[in-house]
Amino acid sequence: MKLSAFADVCLRTLMVLGAPGVDQLTSREISGLVDVPYNHVTKAVLELRTLGILNVSRGRNGGAAMTAQGLETSLGALLRQLDKRDDVVDCTDIDGSGNCPLSGGCRLRSALRQAREAFYAALDPLTIREICSNSPAIAALPFPGLRRAAPSSASSE
Repeated sequence: MKLSAFADVCLRTLMVLGAPGVDQLTSREISGLVDVPYNHVTKAVLELRTLGILNVSRGRNGGAAMTAQGLETSLGALLRQLDKRDDVVDCTDIDGSGNCPLSGGCRLRSALRQAREAFYAALDPLTIREICSNSPAIAALPFPGLRRAAPSSASSE
């Protein structure tokens, strides 16, 4: 099963924003961290905001931040929402003018739908929080220093 490019950008965005210690980042900062064009990240942020996974604020100190609901979102459920395709295979003929001549008795489409659902079902137990925490790849990213959340431990003054 192959994820769409859009779902990939959404997941990269969430992995960066869900990293421990990250408060909020701008779309431009996310774009630089995940090496994806800014306009693609912006579209992903808008979709994730619509789904209630991100809070987005505008202005000088604006940016995107994970919601509590977003951190607990099932990876499988999220990918189902992001996958806009009807079928895994395109059952139109070569020139796109009609249906495949095999579509009347074909069992492949049904089997592929079941396989796609099994793929998502395998990801259902994972949450965004789980794929973000303790990831050495995420920890190695050069996060902008001023945008990280303050450490939770109290320091003496």
